[in-house]
Amino acid sequence: MYQATRLFASNLNAKMAQRFYNLVLLPRVRNDINENKRLHFALYQALKKAVYKPAAFYKGILLPLCQSRTCNLREAVIIGSVIQKVSIPVLHSSVALMKIAEMEYSGTNSYFIRLLLDKKYALPYRVLDALVKHFMQFTQEERELPVVWHQALLCFIQRFKNELTPEDKENLKRLMKTHKHYLVTPEIHRELLHSRDRGQQEDPSSNGARASIRTAAMDEDVRDFPPVDFMEDY
Repeated sequence: MYQATRLFASNLNAKMAQRFYNLVLLPRVRNDINENKRLHFALYQALKKAVYKPAAFYKGILLPLCQSRTCNLREAVIIGSVIQKVSIPVLHSSVALMKIAEMEYSGTNSYFIRLLLDKKYALPYRVLDALVKHFMQFTQEERELPVVWHQALLCFIQRFKNELTPEDKENLKRLMKTHKHYLVTPEIHRELLHSRDRGQQEDPSSNGARASIRTAAMDEDVRDFPPVDFMEDY
């Protein structure tokens, strides 16, 4: 399986690699995890090799896994560790984040959102707006949300609190009146309290001058990513 993955990742086009990942590699990985409660080293190396074609990896493995709504925590942790360890271009990860944010909610989806946010990308505004919309859809949700959802929200605020609009922040504060966690929610409020608004100039005397992920010199065309035609490929 590892040698076959090397072949598809190195020598064949992204569409063929995606089909192999989705129809062969993903079922084999999930079956091995479910049978042995762990993943064979060669299959883990195959997953790492699969990321060399990032579009095929996301479309053939991560997004189908999230859409299946049958992904358990062990599968999410093992496959997520590959995402943590391997460098993936921001453009592909941005589209994957948007796609996961638009899916029907499940706990493992929140886990993958948190993992991708933890890679500390300078995400486009379009992706940030999609993530805000994702969290805001739970305003009318009456059930108690799992801790991983609160952790994903906290991670989002910590990374991008200075890139949110005042309206976004007010909406998120209203959301936290509905869904609270005794440890996480106070931390989110603290992060929002000590943040700037999107486009607001940073105070040169601020001690947090180096904490912002996005720099003022970032090109405007990068903020408009992902392009429409790139999105359509997903």
